[in-house]
Amino acid sequence: MKHKIALLADVHGNATALKAVIEDSMKESVTEYWFLGDLIMPGPGSNDLFEMLESINVDTYVQGNWEDSFLDVLNKNIDIDNATDIYVSRLVQYQCENLDENYIKHIKNLPLQIIKQVNDLSISISHNLQNKNYGGDLWPTNNQEQFDRLFDREYDIAIYAHTHHQLLRYSSNDQLIINPGTVGQPFYKWNKLNSDLRAQYAILEIDEAGIAEVRFKKVSYDVEKELKNAISKNLPYIDLYRELLETGKTHTHDIELLREINDKYNYNDDVIKFIEKI
Repeated sequence: MKHKIALLADVHGNATALKAVIEDSMKESVTEYWFLGDLIMPGPGSNDLFEMLESINVDTYVQGNWEDSFLDVLNKNIDIDNATDIYVSRLVQYQCENLDENYIKHIKNLPLQIIKQVNDLSISISHNLQNKNYGGDLWPTNNQEQFDRLFDREYDIAIYAHTHHQLLRYSSNDQLIINPGTVGQPFYKWNKLNSDLRAQYAILEIDEAGIAEVRFKKVSYDVEKELKNAISKNLPYIDLYRELLETGKTHTHDIELLREINDKYNYNDDVIKFIEKI
């Protein structure tokens, strides 16, 4: 049986980019969809993102580090003196004001890893490592030993996300490794490549003989429309989101800048009140 699988990851609240990718994938006659985590935040997308995934019958969804951060805040596992924690917590507050309860429950039940059997191939699916959805372990330029950690069992293919870089490489034993890139938050450290911030995804085709094709795709979307959507929905940290959309640059760990913004908009007070209520 032939399987044509769209691999999607790292939407980060960008509903406009996700819609464009789904529309493109439909032209490719994709038969199934797998999602590798980080659906929400820091963009404004909420229920609409989950509804889009439901519309294409996504049956494989693993927990990303941003889903993990979402749950940390709900569990009050934050430091209110840390500007990054305030940033993430204020975004979680925004999501809780917009997300249906059933989607919050869905996030709570996501696994770190899913193992799929497609024809005769065993496939590991995780956001980063199988037991760790955060950190820089699998950055594309890391050494081979790091990537071999994806194969704690004898999988034929390991698919991961998290780094926002499309990648195809092999383990030391010649097992296939795929990263589909990011739908909503592309970036490159090399300036000339960073001028191309189209939405990314990949298509994995498996037939009776084995792996027929791995294809990386980029899809244009209306960045201005996404920005207007964020403004109309009163997204916190809107200037940071504008910069992210236009340049790919993030400030998640820029403590000084975040502290300045938090003070300006009284986000610390918002978060304290929010945490007291949950």
